[in-house]
Amino acid sequence: MIVDIKQKSRLIHQRVSVTFNYEVYFTQNLFELKNPTLAQVIVGDGETKPKKLVAVVDAGILKYQPELVKQLVAYTKFYAEVLAIAAEPMIISGGEAAKNDPTLLEQIQQLIEAAGLCRHSYILAIGGGAVLDLVGYAAATAHRGIRLIRIPTTVLAQNDSGVGVKNGINAFGKKNFLGTFAPPYAVINDSAFLTSLDDRDWRSGIAEAIKVALIKDASFFDFIHSHTPALVRRDMDTMQQVIYRCAQLHLEHIANSGDPFEMGSSRPLDFGHWAAHKLEHLTDYRLRHGEAVAIGIALDSTYSYLMGLLDCSEWQRILHTLSALGFKLYVPELAEKLSQVEHPDCLFRGLTEFREHLGGELTLTLLQGIGRRIEVHQVDLFLYKQAILLLREFNGEFFLNAESR
Repeated sequence: MIVDIKQKSRLIHQRVSVTFNYEVYFTQNLFELKNPTLAQVIVGDGETKPKKLVAVVDAGILKYQPELVKQLVAYTKFYAEVLAIAAEPMIISGGEAAKNDPTLLEQIQQLIEAAGLCRHSYILAIGGGAVLDLVGYAAATAHRGIRLIRIPTTVLAQNDSGVGVKNGINAFGKKNFLGTFAPPYAVINDSAFLTSLDDRDWRSGIAEAIKVALIKDASFFDFIHSHTPALVRRDMDTMQQVIYRCAQLHLEHIANSGDPFEMGSSRPLDFGHWAAHKLEHLTDYRLRHGEAVAIGIALDSTYSYLMGLLDCSEWQRILHTLSALGFKLYVPELAEKLSQVEHPDCLFRGLTEFREHLGGELTLTLLQGIGRRIEVHQVDLFLYKQAILLLREFNGEFFLNAESR
């Protein structure tokens, strides 16, 4: 059969524009009966009859707030004109293990089906970032989308992952391999949850604030640097300011970057994350996400310095701010299998995985200064090895003769 390649094609061009709107609320003691925030959020959809909802709760919270589920049920009864809880709250294990267990996804979808939820119903995700990611994925795929209200309970979730548009789970040994872009119906940040965090989880979320400050707002980094002692002693007012500004910068980027669903190859908000995602996997998730991000920030900042992009004094200031907050900036997994670039346990394999996750060409964000970013598409692995060696040498004190290195 001979095909006439000159034959004209017929074409229908279709363009669909969708506007997403959601609010991020800041409150305290969300499930106290005198706090109407949650009820007001759901009343805001304009419908008059009570709205069906289910809740999925991070088990880690219940260690510190064992009455939370009872408070939630009592709250829905008090606001019964608005809220109709359709099933007992589901309690699941939190942390990265939640995103590594595919059976949990099916259990949440089964809960949605058994409760008879529809696309005008609600699912509350109450927990840390991993639980929010998992529940968000379930909500986005059941009926092709059920209204999700995120109630983040950690610093990292309140200032970063909980306020964004991404959901997902881990698969095939890769971070967030399965997922969706699906904005929540609303996000409610309750500062009372932060009082029960251990020091690691309190600290971990600050890494994301440092990340966004380094690429977008030098004055915000100055604030974090000068208020490090207050953050270390867990001053809540200071932390609330950090969370608010960090969330604000993330939301501004999502709304105004021109690529909210990451259709291109650039993802500046993932500064430091190519290494962080790989380190989480290499350490069997011994590292919290924020702890891995802190190392990734230190690594990419050091590489920026070695590339001649970042001034020595600014590089040192970044590392010492991270260290003063309590972050360790080196783990042995950084240096394993470095001579075998394609080995699954080599950190540099994370560069390939990062590119594959985004698509297109490799695009990394580096620093030209605090608050000033630059994108590069090629890397010098020798300099990255030197950066790893510098982090290994780093001991919390200023490098001696750093300018001569």
